[in-house]
Amino acid sequence: MIILNKKQAGLIGILLLLFCSSLLAQKLFVGANYHPHDDKNISKIKADIQMMKAAGFNVARLGHLAWDSYEPSEGKFDFDWFDQVMDMMNDAGIKVILDIAIRPAPLWLHKKFPSIDIVDASGNVHYPNHRYMEDVGDPNYQKYAVRFADTLSKHYANHPALLAFGIDNEPGDGPVSYSETVRERFIVWLKNRYGNLENLNIAWATHRWSRRLNSFNEIGLPSAGSKNGAPEKILDFRRFVSGEVNQILFKVMDVVSKNAPDAFTNTNAWYYSRMKYFDYAPIAYSGKMTHGGCGFYYGSSLTTNWGVMNAAFGISRIHFESPNPFWCNEFTTMTATPNSIRKAAYASLMYGNQMVCGWTWQSMWAGEEQYLQGMVDWDGTPNRKYEEYKKIAAEFKKIEKFFPYQLKAEVGLAFSFPSQIASTAFPEQHENQVQACWDMLYYRNMDSRVVEISRSPLNYKLLFVPGVTVMDETTATKIREYVKNGGTVIMTSTSAIVDTTGQVFTTTRPGMLSDVFGIRVGSYEETEAMNEISRKSYQGKKLEFTYKGKAIDTESARFEIVEPKGASVLGSLTSLDKDYPIMTSNQYGKGRAIYVGLPAKGEVLGPIVDELITELGITKGPDVPPGVMARQIDEKRYLYLNVSGEPKEIRMNVKSRSILFDRDYNGNFTIAPYEPELIEIK
Repeated sequence: MIILNKKQAGLIGILLLLFCSSLLAQKLFVGANYHPHDDKNISKIKADIQMMKAAGFNVARLGHLAWDSYEPSEGKFDFDWFDQVMDMMNDAGIKVILDIAIRPAPLWLHKKFPSIDIVDASGNVHYPNHRYMEDVGDPNYQKYAVRFADTLSKHYANHPALLAFGIDNEPGDGPVSYSETVRERFIVWLKNRYGNLENLNIAWATHRWSRRLNSFNEIGLPSAGSKNGAPEKILDFRRFVSGEVNQILFKVMDVVSKNAPDAFTNTNAWYYSRMKYFDYAPIAYSGKMTHGGCGFYYGSSLTTNWGVMNAAFGISRIHFESPNPFWCNEFTTMTATPNSIRKAAYASLMYGNQMVCGWTWQSMWAGEEQYLQGMVDWDGTPNRKYEEYKKIAAEFKKIEKFFPYQLKAEVGLAFSFPSQIASTAFPEQHENQVQACWDMLYYRNMDSRVVEISRSPLNYKLLFVPGVTVMDETTATKIREYVKNGGTVIMTSTSAIVDTTGQVFTTTRPGMLSDVFGIRVGSYEETEAMNEISRKSYQGKKLEFTYKGKAIDTESARFEIVEPKGASVLGSLTSLDKDYPIMTSNQYGKGRAIYVGLPAKGEVLGPIVDELITELGITKGPDVPPGVMARQIDEKRYLYLNVSGEPKEIRMNVKSRSILFDRDYNGNFTIAPYEPELIEIK
């Protein structure tokens, strides 16, 4: 017998995971979310699986929100019925993502431990009428959730149908609890963070409004999770809540890793729900969630593209810098316009997606989602969405050996969880600024990565810092070194305003980086008020931004007063009572630091971004007409998607062949409205 130490065993686990990953390379998954626990009718389940197989499906996501289907009462587990489902999936050649549904907690657990119940900010205890009505930081909840995860993962760890374990679902959703037990845990968290009351009083500025703390027992919870109360206290509370969400997710992932070291992990990681927005970066960068996932819900439209853009941005903000393929483990069905699902599926491939798993197979007949329509009608008859997913499966089979697409991003977009919380005080929130930068690259058919600066190697030619409100020493140092060593950074308004406690810097702003940018950011002005003295009679939020002699109209509720202190002025606001410097550039070390005293907007940043793409040697996206998404997949192959309602001609001066439609092109070719194309250069 060979006895391995912990380090050796971990290394072997990593090698096995890499081997399994290589087996999944050049493969695309198409399938459905399926809920056999609705009736446990084995003959119906068998017929459903055969219809899935006939459609060419190769994946199904099971176990969703179904804890008490496996543990109907405390400690009484029932797997016999589900063993048959897993066996039938395996016989049909369909791989399974098996969700470990630690939420919602069963009612028997709520009854056993009332401390799990959600308490609102007014002290009212809420009965768990809806899903996600549990305090996930409660030790009793965590104990039973981990036990359930342990039992389920042990039971199915070696099942041949298993592709991955799903780790919870939509962990950012569900209300925050304000119970007494939450307050007690928050006090412990604060003691660990600050050590003593003196430090806490300073961090929370409790001398303001006579809120000084004389004992930890005097600590209360914020009256709401966003703006209602001292921002320092709110920021700490949201950090605390975020830490507890991550705590239970890491516990479950560790159990899975122990019981099923060869299994992948996945989740619908909707961390940015307004209910309980939490910091997903620790998980994304840990590598323990092997395949980030989300619901790709673009709406129902074929002719508009904002929904697809928002959904694709969702991939980017969950994926961060993971080298692994992304899995859209939920994908629209409902009343999606014919061909819109297919259009969205191809769009998702350009952002590293490997999976299109429809939500849902069966049109729901009971519960909160009883009118939600799937691929199969209420009586079990397949509908047009089944046929569309079947077509996607057939087409993906033809092209899968060239996928999943590996992003080649040379541009990073900085995201910061504390900045998102702090930026709720501003007209333009941090995440909206990040998306505005992402949108610019979408329109240019260029890859980008959302990054958490303190965790990122920052291997990018261009780095956006869009409204990163909270600035800490690690982040500031990395930005400084990045520019010093030759990097180019663009920082936009409401960045580096407050320190890690949430208090405004009393030093020159942008905090800890004013010398790097060569400026002083002073106060801000409200555009609507300043337009009372506009030289151009502008009204409301409208502003004129002039860059290198070219005037551009834009809008912003506010603008910052930017004073150059060594930086050169690139652009100014020219519609007010006088010209206001608003875009500056400063040489620092070998690099360049650009500051814009407006929120990130495509019309403002676009001209300088196009210049920087050329100047920095950033790889441009394929040359295509407006209304066409495109990526160069590898040296010889290009994926196109016409997202417009008119035919688009692709200029090509070489012979090529359509892999998707099996036809030859001699030079230019045309893509029909809302149609994809994958070509290979001859």
